[in-house]
Amino acid sequence: MMKLTEVSVAVAFDGEGRFLMTSRPEGKVYAGYWKFPGGKIESGETPEEALHREMREELGAEISDCKEVKTSVFTYPHATVHLHFIQCRIKPETIKALEGQEFKFVTMEELPEPILPATVPELEDVTACRL
Repeated sequence: MMKLTEVSVAVAFDGEGRFLMTSRPEGKVYAGYWKFPGGKIESGETPEEALHREMREELGAEISDCKEVKTSVFTYPHATVHLHFIQCRIKPETIKALEGQEFKFVTMEELPEPILPATVPELEDVTACRL
């Protein structure tokens, strides 16, 4: 069995109830696929601490009102990930694409394509309670 990779992901809402999605940058596995922003939890970090760090590193953004709403495990051909979905608020005007990725705020009716396979089965659940 593959080692489990712990990952924090932000279900980050703007003031209008839309949530943030970002694309995987060129050179990474699944480049061009859309996902919730976030990344690996480092040793000694809580999921929320990791998410604050990842959001600063990827997007130069600060998040607030964080609440873990769900976890799930998904196995890709190259890795098994344990995802921690954390709802939070974000100020859209603070976001910068620091890794050359695209980003946009969307609703369930205007999802970008393609979406990262681990994200697809969780979309309805994790976006259901809008902040």
